[in-house]
Amino acid sequence: MTEDPCQGFDRRMLEALTCPQTQAGLEYDAQRQELISHAAGLAFPIRSGIPVMLIDEARPLD
Repeated sequence: MTEDPCQGFDRRMLEALTCPQTQAGLEYDAQRQELISHAAGLAFPIRSGIPVMLIDEARPLD
């Protein structure tokens, strides 16, 4: 199974999800429970296994 047992995020979702700002692909950061958009310089949180793909909820990358 490809789910993260801690948060229940299904990594297969990465195939379908793109950055809402740039439409670029995303990288999964398991430690921080975020989806990273390097193109936009944003990190989208994953809460209870659900990616929050709202630009207003994203944090700028360090």
